[in-house]
Amino acid sequence: MRQVRVRDGSAGEGKTFDFEGSTRSTGLIAIVDIHPLTRECMARVLGQECAVDVECFSTLDELMESGPTERRSLVVLCQIGRSRADALSEVERLAHVSETIGDCPVVILSDNEDPETIVKMLGRNVRGYVPTSLSMNVAAHAMQLTRAGGVFVPASSLVAAHNAPAMSATTPKTAGLFTARQAAVIEALRRGKANKIIAYELKMRESTVKVHVRNIMKKLNATNRTEVAYMANRLLNGEKLLS
Repeated sequence: MRQVRVRDGSAGEGKTFDFEGSTRSTGLIAIVDIHPLTRECMARVLGQECAVDVECFSTLDELMESGPTERRSLVVLCQIGRSRADALSEVERLAHVSETIGDCPVVILSDNEDPETIVKMLGRNVRGYVPTSLSMNVAAHAMQLTRAGGVFVPASSLVAAHNAPAMSATTPKTAGLFTARQAAVIEALRRGKANKIIAYELKMRESTVKVHVRNIMKKLNATNRTEVAYMANRLLNGEKLLS
């Protein structure tokens, strides 16, 4: 039996949980997540899977106020629901305050699997990018890898990045409007493919495809998939859409 301590900096309280298994290892994982429920769930799982103490914060400001510590071996920054601009801005800020919080690797937890965004983040002290489409077990092992000095990137994003040049050649008119993943989904919609087929071909979950379709429809002010395909064809032909 081992004990894992979880301290929530935003609530100013600490909790101790008992788990079966080996003794606790050295190191400390910091989780930054504005949502208390996901923050505590993540803390319990990582505390058990990685056998380390965990500290939780709701914002980067709280993490910075806690000061540096030699025990901190990983920072997990949750960016679920963040816009691309906000997510990149937060990572940029984190890179500039690394001395304040301690020089340790950072893992991003996000529902955005855009390869372009991931590449930009990897250049700013981010050593791992964990999408919410992964299972908790895989996510925990990915974080263990980064703690050990490795780098984790989802394979689906690497495939999308590899296919991006080919997609940009066929969809030049939409390059400034959509991410690489959205452009790939649009191309599949133009070919009349179902969500399940799109998910299989692009190596993503069907639920992720649905999110992309909704975002594409919102950008194009379309009401259904047929309108998306029609508008995409017009864009490819160089026509301008009325906003």
